[in-house]
Amino acid sequence: MAAIDAAANGDHGLPIATAVIAEFRKRNALLPSLHSIEKIGLGGRAIARRRAEKELIEGISPDRLASLDRLLEVDPALGQTRFHWLRSAPDAPSASNLVGLAGRIAYLRTLEIDPKLQVRISSGRWDQMIREGNATPGWLANDFNASRRHALIVAQVIKLSQKLTDDAVTMFIKLMGRLFSQANNRKKQRHMDCRPDTAKALRMFLDTITALQSANDYGQNALEVLDQEVGWHRLLRMKPELESMVEDNEASPLTLAAEQYATVNKYAGAFLQVFTFRSARRHDPLLAAISLLKRLYAEKRRTLPDRVPVTHLSQADRRLILGQEKPDRRLYEIATLAALRDRLRSADIWVDGSRSFRPIDEHLTPRSRCQL
Repeated sequence: MAAIDAAANGDHGLPIATAVIAEFRKRNALLPSLHSIEKIGLGGRAIARRRAEKELIEGISPDRLASLDRLLEVDPALGQTRFHWLRSAPDAPSASNLVGLAGRIAYLRTLEIDPKLQVRISSGRWDQMIREGNATPGWLANDFNASRRHALIVAQVIKLSQKLTDDAVTMFIKLMGRLFSQANNRKKQRHMDCRPDTAKALRMFLDTITALQSANDYGQNALEVLDQEVGWHRLLRMKPELESMVEDNEASPLTLAAEQYATVNKYAGAFLQVFTFRSARRHDPLLAAISLLKRLYAEKRRTLPDRVPVTHLSQADRRLILGQEKPDRRLYEIATLAALRDRLRSADIWVDGSRSFRPIDEHLTPRSRCQL
């Protein structure tokens, strides 16, 4: 039993052998040979492994286990096994890759493997199963006995679900950050491109001030001098150009980011639909806004209702979004996704099924393990 109990935490030989020797000494018995201790340890490790495998898959129906076996078969639609497809998810931030991650996560949900099964076995044994599954190709797993194969697949499904969830949320954060970074770069580039026009406008402004000053100094009619020195019609022709320059200069980051809404629209629906977001705040308006966007994507509606949650947004963003007769869908969605990004990064919002994006108290050491 000492070997079995020690092996429950993993396959490392030294802790198992130490536990076997300690048990003999506890009983005041003579120590057997090194070979015998090794055999006892190997036997205990084999029993501990089988027990963990049985505990992990206990309660899973035979039909469900059979569907797990099909993960190791080549899917004609993919040209590869589902297992390899899940493992080879792309990690470069892009709209198509985020949609691909969302599709993989949705597929894992169809397997109906409860992630809470992990708590049935010790963390050391779990880590051992994960390492073994990571190193085992699909074709080799087919040679394992049913219990070992199913346990490894269940462990991999739970691990992949957590990993892909973390990868997808991280990719979303990067894409939203890139969206506003590119918007800022476009604003800077526009300023650079219009430098000649800016110089021209400043020259005309200087000429106008000079003409008005001259008229004031000599007691002349200001408009006549202005028309003579600068040209009234020339000033009027410059007005639309100046208005455009002022508008570009005062454009908010949200407005510039919304210019890329078509790209955001490619992945936002898939990303929002596949996850459940949580908050410590009661009646969090951001969660209400996310639920609204989910419903709009599910119903394929392009316009917002007349009343939408807005208290999660800044006053400046609200004025932009609500400045017209109806709320602007593009601006509202971009602003809400940006708020979601910020609160995911601060751990103020978390995601079901994630290891990295959890409530902040779950990242802390449990009280039972703290030493005063």
